[in-house]
Amino acid sequence: MKRLNRYYRRSRIAEKKFREIIKYFSLDLTANKTAELTGLTHKTVNQIYLKIRHRLAEESQRQSPFSGEVEVDESYFGARRIKGKRGRGASGKTIVFGTYKRNGKVYTEIVPDVQRKTLQAIIRGRVSIETVIHSDGWRGYNGLVDIGYPKHFRVNHSADEFANDVSNINGIESFWSFAKRRLLKFNGVKKETFHLHLKECEFRFNHRNDNLYKLLLSLLRKFPL
Repeated sequence: MKRLNRYYRRSRIAEKKFREIIKYFSLDLTANKTAELTGLTHKTVNQIYLKIRHRLAEESQRQSPFSGEVEVDESYFGARRIKGKRGRGASGKTIVFGTYKRNGKVYTEIVPDVQRKTLQAIIRGRVSIETVIHSDGWRGYNGLVDIGYPKHFRVNHSADEFANDVSNINGIESFWSFAKRRLLKFNGVKKETFHLHLKECEFRFNHRNDNLYKLLLSLLRKFPL
């Protein structure tokens, strides 16, 4: 009897071959390179990569709310920019909001804007109420103490302040740098799949000191494709 692929149900790809694909994915090889190494078509590998990214996005949603000390920030992704407009005034960009637990993990979410109502809704859903929050001086973070968070410290980026005696947001900013550097290798990501690539960056950053190959095999045994 033919052995089933425990990681990819209803697949004609042998489990040994599939584990090879997972190995190359964990090494962050492109779908083109993995297709070349495995002898599979680019279309097949690309479909598998897409399915894996869906599993990583689902895993992100299962994270428990952050607590302790948490940094919050937003960043803008995309190559297109209106001349003269940068940062929060940039046009044609995808806005991503992130929370980072100090010495821990990051969580990201695409948002339509950076208004207080939008940002507070995510913070209240992803950050435990006893948490100390660090942010920059953006007005979208006003009122966090009023809704129950015990302490809220800020750094004033508009005055070229990037750290002070009580606060910084270096952790979340290190993730933005990591994600943007990594996404450059794709020479552009389609808007409809950007959130999946973002979640892959999140997963890789959160497990940067772990064995990704073993983690992925464990995840896909629990939640097969």
